[in-house]
Amino acid sequence: MSERTIRRVGAVVLAVNVLLVAAKGLVWWTTGSLAVGSEAVNSLADVAYSVVVLAGLYLTTRPPDFSHPHGHERIEPFVSLFIALGIFAAGIGVLWQATTAVLSGAVGGAVTSPAAVVVLVVTAVVKFGLYRYCLRVADETRSPALTATALDNRNDILTASAALVGVLGGTVGLPVLDPIAAGVVSVGILYTGYEIVQDNVDYLVGSAPPEDLRAEIIRRALDHPDVEGAHDVIAHYVGPEIDVSLHIEVEGDRTLFEAHDIETDIVQSIRELGEVDDVFVHVDPKELGEWKDDESIDEWVEDDAPKP
Repeated sequence: MSERTIRRVGAVVLAVNVLLVAAKGLVWWTTGSLAVGSEAVNSLADVAYSVVVLAGLYLTTRPPDFSHPHGHERIEPFVSLFIALGIFAAGIGVLWQATTAVLSGAVGGAVTSPAAVVVLVVTAVVKFGLYRYCLRVADETRSPALTATALDNRNDILTASAALVGVLGGTVGLPVLDPIAAGVVSVGILYTGYEIVQDNVDYLVGSAPPEDLRAEIIRRALDHPDVEGAHDVIAHYVGPEIDVSLHIEVEGDRTLFEAHDIETDIVQSIRELGEVDDVFVHVDPKELGEWKDDESIDEWVEDDAPKP
C-alpha cells in the first residue's frame, strides 16, 4: 500500500465531509429541522478533524530523514488521540443535549420533511461506505490514524440514525424518541473514544504486542537449523510498529562469518512480519551458559513439539 494511497484516503474523507456539510446545511436552512441542524454541525466538526488527519497523514508518510531516521510513523498515535478528543467532545455534547431536552420537556416539534429523511439516510449510507473503506486501508497499512477515522465514521452512522429516529418520532407522536436515541448513541460514541485512546496509548508507552505475534517471532528464531535456543526476547511498540530484540544460542565453534549469516537470516525472517520494524539479534555461544529461563518460550516449545 503506497503512501499516496494513504493520503488519498484522508483527502476522500475530507471531500465527503465537505459535501455532507453543504447538503445538511441546505436542508437545515429550508426545513428548520433541529435534528438535521445538529448533524450539519457534526459534519462541520468532521471537516475540521479531517483537515488535521490529512495533515497528520502527510507528515507520517514522509520518508525518513536525518532527524527522523526511522520515518515519521510515530506521529500517527498523536493524530489518533486528537481524533479521540473530538469524539469525546461530540459524545459529551450529544449526551448533554439529550439530557437537557428530556429534563426540560422540550422534545416536541420534530420536523418530518422528506428532505430531512433523505439527507439523513444518505449520510448513514455514505458514512458506512467510508467506514468500510477506511477500515480496509487501515488493516492493510496498520495505520492507527485511519483506524480511528474508520471508527469515527462508524459513530456518524449512529448519530445519523439517531437523528433519523428523532425526525420520524414526530410522525408517530413520539418526539421523545429523539433525545432518548441520542442519549443511547452518545454512550457508544464515548466508548469508541475510549477504544481509540486505549489503543494509541499502548503505542506511545511501548506496550508488548499480542501474545500470538510474540510466539511467531520466537518460532521464526527457533526454526533456524543452527539456533539451539533463544532468551531475553523483547518485543514492544514504538509508535504503531514493533521493535524486537533477542538473544540466540549457537554452537561456539561457528566462525564470525557463519554467526553473521545466522543473525542475518533471523533478522530477515522476523522482519517479514508486517507489524515489525527493527530487529536486533545478539548471538551467544551456547557453551558460555548464558541461557536464561523464559517460561513463554518453554511453553511454546512444548506446545509445538511433535506429539508421540
